[in-house]
Amino acid sequence: MSESVDKHRKSAPETVRVAVLTISDTRTRETDTGGDTAEEILREAGQEIVARQIVRDEVAGIRTSLIDLLANPDVDAVVTTGGTGISGRDTTYEVVDRMIEKKLDGFGEIFRMLSYEEIGAAAIMSRAIAGAVGTKFIASLPGSRNAVRLAVEKLLVPELAHIVFELRKHEESR
Repeated sequence: MSESVDKHRKSAPETVRVAVLTISDTRTRETDTGGDTAEEILREAGQEIVARQIVRDEVAGIRTSLIDLLANPDVDAVVTTGGTGISGRDTTYEVVDRMIEKKLDGFGEIFRMLSYEEIGAAAIMSRAIAGAVGTKFIASLPGSRNAVRLAVEKLLVPELAHIVFELRKHEESR
């Protein structure tokens, strides 16, 4: 690890305030295994879950929920699960892609690489995406428990606080 990355990680906040938004036409609070997985792993890593919602896979509802969560001063990051596939009902990617101001292309690329190691060529159908909306971070993950676990454990837990640190640094320089 480079000296500057190590220094930034040490300056990063100890706790990131995360909202988990599940996008699904069928999941309920009782059956939301992807959201449960994200919440559980993030909490175990010391992050604070400040909101948990489920919204239908419809553009207007997803957009409204994301705008509200991103406008909340108690939210540093939003993690979505679901709606990232290629079926006609999967619209999360389109909504999030239009909202992101600074895309972290490596997030989706590395997620698909890691996913390929687990599930093979089907990984190409994942449209996981992440980036910044102002000073907030958003990551959109597939809805399956295994995909959520992979993304949260391998990508978000190691870098989420560092990302939030970088985004806050942008805010402080204004």
